[in-house]
Amino acid sequence: MRIIKQIKPIKIFRNTLKFWLVFGTFGVFSHAATIQEAKWEQGQTLLTFFEKNAIPLKTYYDLAPEDKELADEIISGSTYYTLYDDSTLLQALIPINENSQLHVFKQGDSYGMRAIPVVYFSKEHTISLSVDNSLYNDIVNLTGDSFLASDFIQAHKGNVNFRKEVRKGDQLAVIYERKYRLGKNFGSPNIKASTLKINNKNRYVIRHDDGHFYDLQGNNLTKYLLTVPLQYKRISSHFSMGRKHPILGYKRPHLGTDYAAPRHTPIRASGDGKVIFAGTKGGYGRTVIIQHNNGYRTLYAHMQKIERGIRMGTRVKQGKRIGTVGSTGLSTGPHLHFGLYRNGNAVNPIKHLKITHSKLQGKEKETFLANAKNYKKALNIALSEDKFQNTPFKRIKDGYIVYLSQDDKNFN
Repeated sequence: MRIIKQIKPIKIFRNTLKFWLVFGTFGVFSHAATIQEAKWEQGQTLLTFFEKNAIPLKTYYDLAPEDKELADEIISGSTYYTLYDDSTLLQALIPINENSQLHVFKQGDSYGMRAIPVVYFSKEHTISLSVDNSLYNDIVNLTGDSFLASDFIQAHKGNVNFRKEVRKGDQLAVIYERKYRLGKNFGSPNIKASTLKINNKNRYVIRHDDGHFYDLQGNNLTKYLLTVPLQYKRISSHFSMGRKHPILGYKRPHLGTDYAAPRHTPIRASGDGKVIFAGTKGGYGRTVIIQHNNGYRTLYAHMQKIERGIRMGTRVKQGKRIGTVGSTGLSTGPHLHFGLYRNGNAVNPIKHLKITHSKLQGKEKETFLANAKNYKKALNIALSEDKFQNTPFKRIKDGYIVYLSQDDKNFN
């Protein structure tokens, strides 16, 4: 395991220039065209976006049901990009999660839309520091990455009492992977391994292929466990970042797990949390969204009914009945579309639901132990060398340091 050094900048681009990287692969456009960056407003929908940009509403209503569902996945507050020729929208790129975005494009006198991959690249980093103020603030001050600080605390929540045990002078090291898009942190970090040294004793945490955190002996440390929200007959559609449509012939993501079940089957909260939405949500029909601790959110769609008392602001316990299975919205039969989001990004629910075992076994354990040994060595080196790294992206006046690609010939 090698420690990746700080990323070096490639080129400095002005704000307007950097956007050409976004749209450059979509064809030639007029030099008079302008590119804009904006935040997707709370309550804005794809339909209202079409109205605002004088796109025929028939474009929306003619979309396949699966594409209309994807439109309901647009994240409020996310950055999206538009390309205009005078006041005419030529193209738009609207993220729906870390890996996929909606590409709206003008073709002749009409418009089309398709889900396409988000262009980004990933780099692995290792940081180490001594606790000075608070563990959370120290990580943020070093990296500028609040998600990394939150995820570190979440990773160690199963083996550390932060209030009672962590003191000034304690040390930590983290090996993690970060995505970059247009020179900025993009999405959530992926912590691969970390250690917290308290009273000269290291507490190691290693992420396994199943997404859970384990100690060096292969014991599961994950404390935040969600449960399956209903009794179901089968999974009719799995979470996928790109399923090929059998008729249209192109790939589109499916950002949730569909549980087929009889109409009126009770649906229960997958974990403790606060209801942040209860009502009708576009193609998802009757929908409930619950905000949980540690940046997790669950979505329950196509419900037949929402239980009385389940409204915005209501706090629920794990197992609380919130509604029943139905087929409202764009649904071909009774089922529950169950979505799970971490820091606003859709993740595979199956990998985060309650596990049935606490220890790895057999060949799976052997593979894990070998990887854990390598990570332990790398973390110890980071602590001994005290390798401090600054955030790999910084603002320079009104320009940006932009990272094109880790494979770019100019990358050095």
